[in-house]
Amino acid sequence: MTRGIDYGNLMHDAMRGLIRKVMDAVAQNGLPGDHHFFITIDTSHPDMQMADWLRARYPEEITLVVQHWFENLVVDDDGFAITLNFGNAPEPLYVPFDAISTFVDPSVEFGLRFELHSDEYDDEDDEDEEAPMMEDAPQEEKTGEVVSLDRFRK
Repeated sequence: MTRGIDYGNLMHDAMRGLIRKVMDAVAQNGLPGDHHFFITIDTSHPDMQMADWLRARYPEEITLVVQHWFENLVVDDDGFAITLNFGNAPEPLYVPFDAISTFVDPSVEFGLRFELHSDEYDDEDDEDEEAPMMEDAPQEEKTGEVVSLDRFRK
């Protein structure tokens, strides 16, 4: 039996590729102009690397702000490493691209939102079952989309 075209996962891959290119450009040249990012991460992702105290404080998700102070930004095919400041304590992180649930650049009103499925962390591809939703994911099928920026504005 042949499967149909999985447009949802193809779109997720394309949008994560866009994030990869943006982060790589920032790693090479810094943030241009007023650009800055709010990146919400699923901290339970098995490849997410962060300090134990930070994971204990944010066991499900965290929103990172990449703006005025960051260093050691290195991008690879699967994610990016970055050092951010948490209460005057620099902390290195490794963020897999498939752990990102939202990526927003409020300076240009750009945003992406990903619906994370628990099987996105598995290498296996089960053709017969739909992926179970994570607890806080919406119940309807969605691909990447622009999110409202109102919740990020001061």
